[in-house]
Amino acid sequence: MTLRQRLPRVGSRLLRRLAAGEVAVAPAGVCIAAPATVRALSSVAGRALAGAALLGRGAAHNASALPQHSALLSLAAMRQFAAAADLPAHQELAMPALSPTMSQGNIVAWKKKEGDSVQPGDVLCEVETDKATIEWEAQEEGFLARILAPEGARVLPIGTTVAILVEEEGDVAAFKDYSGPSAGGAPAAAPAAPAAAAPAPGGAGGSFPPHQVLAMPSLSPTMSYGTLLAWKVKEGSEVSAGDVLCEVETDKATMEWESQDDGFVAKILLPEGSSSVEVGTPVIVIADSADAVPAFAGFTAADAGGAGGAPPSAAAEPAAPPPQAQAAAPAAAPAAPKPAAPAAAPRAAAPTPGGRVVASPYAKKLAAEAGISLAGAAGSGPGGRLVAADVQQLVSSGGAAPAGAAYAGGAPAGMGAHTDVPNSQIRKVTARRLVESKQTVPHYYLTVSARVDALQRFRQQLNETLAAGGGGKLSLNDFVIKASALALRKVPEANASWFPEYIRQYHNVDCSVAVQTPLGLMVPIVKDADRKGLAAIAAEVKELAGRAKEGKLRPEEFTGGTFTISNLGMYGVSQFAAIVNPPQACILAVGTTEPRVVPAAAGGFEEASYLTCTLSCDHRVIDGAVGAQWLQAFRGYLENPATMLL
Repeated sequence: MTLRQRLPRVGSRLLRRLAAGEVAVAPAGVCIAAPATVRALSSVAGRALAGAALLGRGAAHNASALPQHSALLSLAAMRQFAAAADLPAHQELAMPALSPTMSQGNIVAWKKKEGDSVQPGDVLCEVETDKATIEWEAQEEGFLARILAPEGARVLPIGTTVAILVEEEGDVAAFKDYSGPSAGGAPAAAPAAPAAAAPAPGGAGGSFPPHQVLAMPSLSPTMSYGTLLAWKVKEGSEVSAGDVLCEVETDKATMEWESQDDGFVAKILLPEGSSSVEVGTPVIVIADSADAVPAFAGFTAADAGGAGGAPPSAAAEPAAPPPQAQAAAPAAAPAAPKPAAPAAAPRAAAPTPGGRVVASPYAKKLAAEAGISLAGAAGSGPGGRLVAADVQQLVSSGGAAPAGAAYAGGAPAGMGAHTDVPNSQIRKVTARRLVESKQTVPHYYLTVSARVDALQRFRQQLNETLAAGGGGKLSLNDFVIKASALALRKVPEANASWFPEYIRQYHNVDCSVAVQTPLGLMVPIVKDADRKGLAAIAAEVKELAGRAKEGKLRPEEFTGGTFTISNLGMYGVSQFAAIVNPPQACILAVGTTEPRVVPAAAGGFEEASYLTCTLSCDHRVIDGAVGAQWLQAFRGYLENPATMLL
């Protein structure tokens, strides 16, 4: 049996003795467990032994320091944990927040049964949220020891323990009769506050009628801040489920924030124009009745957050900050919150042998997709292991991301009149991701010129046919998208992403198309482009580009592409090199068509039209020969366009 397997049992014996009053403190000068060992204990025994380990330094030496250690547990608290101390090391799986507005869910069907092995990415069960039925995927490996919420269980608040996961298959039997955390057993994790509707605790501001404090929701998968563009309601207004509360500018688009419940607007905490509002920040109060509205005239952000500041968002803050960080948080949120304070920066990690990063497979996957480094970050898992929640917290706080050398001062001496244009959320996120890409992705570039005379004639014939039938019109870019998708199908090694432990090759071909909008660059996705006809691609690109310029794209329409195409040919650009859009491994830069004089087949010379394209590749994923093979296939489709229809 390994040390890690024995530790929970050692902790169990210690807890039982402490609960019975047999042990007060450890002998002076004896350390019960090193800090790294304490972190490796089970979730219950670990919390108790953390306090015992501190006592183990010597009662006399630490007597004056005891009040400063929040990890110390009272004997009464240890007695409360003792009932669960007999159980092996395990993890409580709680109902997750699977949508930005989800506050509770229903178990539709379990895809795993008790005793089954679980790997990161495996579907545990189907959960019905307030929006749809979504698959809940495992984030850690282990064995499903106990299902506490059966199929059909309804109205389970976020944070409710629904299943138990253990690390060893032999530990499954110990949970045969386990009925879940209770007052006499292991303490249950407090249900996380819903992302968009956190009941106000009625903190320092006094007692208020029944109400809900709505926090800035996460309206896109990568959103960490938002800007309140325009309120669609005013104080005193009645709202129903589905009514639009306000327009929010996210990192990707301008989206409408809809109410999830009926009520009356009692207080708007942040005015229109408030920028960089962190997800989870209280912004509006909804009362149950119109008569209660006047009672909120003096309601402030301090009343919304109580002693702990702004209520955390279940969707945006998977891991609660440590108590000392909560105590340092300001009591009242400012009218226009600034980006995350230095307190949100990743914690310094203890060095590991050889500089190795200890993280779960799913945590490494999330970090690779977000393009951040886990070096130097500490985890909340056993032994300081980084888990998915730690990575999500790093992403939301901007931690571990390379810091840019932005000029922070005023105008340099001698500079003339100028205008400072505020950066939109889209532009800020684009800038951060492009800097990360250039600093972390080893780029190389391949350029090819394709003769497109046959393509232009073919396009003209198809457009004449479409015009006769009252259809649309095909652009050169539509052929580029189709040729790119078919080339990806032919050379699947290019349709891939980098992960630290493997390269993921995608079975679907989803082409992201760069579109310039007033707020910045957007990349709507033409999904399954290899299976769609030219007319369907043309119609979809036109519709997506139009909504992108209006800021009305849905999150699923601009996230998850496998390949990107950027076309500047309409501006007369001959050729250029684009920056890879992680986690994708390729981006194609398309220039304009140019006439060239070339040797004719029958002798002499003739004029021909050529299109120059440059493929930017992530060398970790795509070797030079693979990139060349893809360009060869791509050029073949452009020069012989009829083959696209086969």
